[in-house]
Amino acid sequence: MNKLIVILGPTASGKTSFSIKLAKKYNGEIVSADSRQIYKGMDIGTAKPMEFCSITHWLLDIKNPNQTYTVAEYKKDAVKAIRNIQKKGKLPILVGGTGLYIKSIVENLDIPCVGANPFLRLKLEKEIEKQGLDYVFQKLIKLDPEAAYIVDPKNPRRVIRALEVALSTKKPFSEQRKSGNLLFDILEIGISLPKEKLKERINSRVDEMIKDGLVNEVKKIIKKYGVSQQAFDAIGYREIIEFLNNKTTLKQVIETMKINTWHYAKRQITWFKKDQRICWVKNYKEADKKVSEFLSKI
Repeated sequence: MNKLIVILGPTASGKTSFSIKLAKKYNGEIVSADSRQIYKGMDIGTAKPMEFCSITHWLLDIKNPNQTYTVAEYKKDAVKAIRNIQKKGKLPILVGGTGLYIKSIVENLDIPCVGANPFLRLKLEKEIEKQGLDYVFQKLIKLDPEAAYIVDPKNPRRVIRALEVALSTKKPFSEQRKSGNLLFDILEIGISLPKEKLKERINSRVDEMIKDGLVNEVKKIIKKYGVSQQAFDAIGYREIIEFLNNKTTLKQVIETMKINTWHYAKRQITWFKKDQRICWVKNYKEADKKVSEFLSKI
């Protein structure tokens, strides 16, 4: 059995709930494909699943927020986790919304290692200070239009890294990865929700994060690691840090989080819609049927 189930979709679409139900029914274990849930201490703001006791989760809490973690490292760790689950006779379920993480596994991407260029980074950081982040983001889009769907325009470190790779290799950032022979027999399931319902769920999730103590979570981790960590450029954390620095109100932070999360969800949807192999479902019942049919095939 070399089968792998992939559960994907935009943030707040219900991936965690689907995957846990499927794992319980089909004797599975879950491998995270979320680029922020890898960090210890970043729990509320990343909507990290807390049902560890009932279902084994892999690649959660594997790094401190001050440690770097590349897509190439993720691919290596995820493949190893999937193989380990299969060796135990269980069903691996890859779950998340980080498109590049998922693509690295589904397409067995050969990811080149491009080292950091301190001089170029410093130059781009100064441009951001003088011209603004959008100015530098537009430079990236001119070089690589496809990057608009995979790079967060509000995340300076992601924008700088994409430009760094493109300028260093003389090739578009989005084309830096080549597909190899498939590693697994894969069923990709995407969760599709009406836009208004998804927006409603996003807004509710943000409200719940604040209620559950996101502000205190951010206070705690920046006290331990400082505010300048790449991990803290994630939606939720960067807005709360602005609030803690007295640059905005909590009310405005909540509204900004909702807007930024919605924009991020739209980029996720655009990214995933390009993959014709994804079977889109509207509810768990449809997902369960797809998985049952897939597993019954020899």
